[in-house]
Amino acid sequence: MTDKPFPTEAQIAAALAAAKARPALTEIYFVACGGSYALMLPNQYAVDRHAKTIAGHALNAAEFMARNPARLGPTSAVILCSHSGTTPETVDAARFARAKGALTIALTNLPGSPLDEAVEFPVYYTHAPKTFAPDHSAAVMARLTFGILAAREGNPLAQKLDTALTALPALIDSAIAAHADRIATFAEAMKREPVIYTMGAGANYATAYSYAICIFQEMQWIHSAGIHAGEYFHGPFEITDFDVPFIVLRGLGASRKMDDRGLDFVTKYSQRVTTLCAEELGLGVIDPEVVEHVEHMAFGTLLRVYCDKLADSRGHPLTVRRYMWKMDY
Repeated sequence: MTDKPFPTEAQIAAALAAAKARPALTEIYFVACGGSYALMLPNQYAVDRHAKTIAGHALNAAEFMARNPARLGPTSAVILCSHSGTTPETVDAARFARAKGALTIALTNLPGSPLDEAVEFPVYYTHAPKTFAPDHSAAVMARLTFGILAAREGNPLAQKLDTALTALPALIDSAIAAHADRIATFAEAMKREPVIYTMGAGANYATAYSYAICIFQEMQWIHSAGIHAGEYFHGPFEITDFDVPFIVLRGLGASRKMDDRGLDFVTKYSQRVTTLCAEELGLGVIDPEVVEHVEHMAFGTLLRVYCDKLADSRGHPLTVRRYMWKMDY
C-alpha cells in the first residue's frame, strides 16, 4: 500500500476513454468472486435497464472461464474486482479475457497486486465500509458502468449518477445517526440467533446476497440466505415463522412492488423483521431516474454498521475465519 492518494479519477477516465475508442463494444462482463461478485450485480441491472446496444453479464470468475462465452472477444469489455487483487480465479479470469482480445478493467484496493498487473486498466478504490464516498468500490463500479453507457450510447444518466453519489455521504451519515438505537437493539436481539435471512430485489438484491454470504456466513458463522423478493413466494416463504429473523430492503425503484409484497407477508407471519426503507433513509431527494442505482450503496453502508455492532455483541470479530486464508482450498 501507499500513503499517496489513489489516482482513481485519472484511472476511471483512462478506462472510459479506452471503452469509447473500441471499434465496437457489444457486451460487458462483470466478473468477480464473493463480495466483489455481489458488487457486480447492480451493474448488470443498470445495463439491463438502460443499454440499447450493449448486453451485461455478471458472472463468478470461475464460472466465467468454465462457460467460456462464445461472444467474448474484441467487442467485449470485462470489468473485474478483487479487494486484495490476489483472488486466484479473478486473476486467471483477467488473463483469460485479455487473451481473447477483450478490454480488461479491474478494481482493486492493492496497487501492484497480481490483478493490477493482469489487466490493461486498473482502477484503485478506497475502502472504509462504515462510511461512503464516490471513490469507494460500489460507486466506482457504477461510474464505470454509466460512463461506458454515456461514451458508447450517449446515455445521459452519468451526470445524474455523479450528483447522487455526491449527495449520498451526508444522507448515509444522517441515517446511521438516526438508527443508533435500532442498531443497538438489533445487535442485542440477534446475538444468539443461529440463522438470519436477507431479502431484496432489483439492484438491492446484491446487498441482500452480499450480507448473507459475506457477513453472516463468512464473518459471523450464522446460517443465512439472500432471498430475492420476487422468488420469496416460490419456495422460501415456507420457512417464515414467528421467530425467524429477516432483514428486508425496501427500495424506491422499479422493484418496489416486489419489495412491498414480500414485506407485507413476512411482517404478517414473523415478529423478527428488520426493515431498511430507502424512503425513510431520506433517499427520496435523489433523482428518481438514478435512485435505484445508488440506494444499494446506502443499504450496504448502513448494514455494515448494524453488523459491526452485532459482531461486538456476539464477541465474534468480523475478521475471524476458520478456513479462509488458513487452509488449502
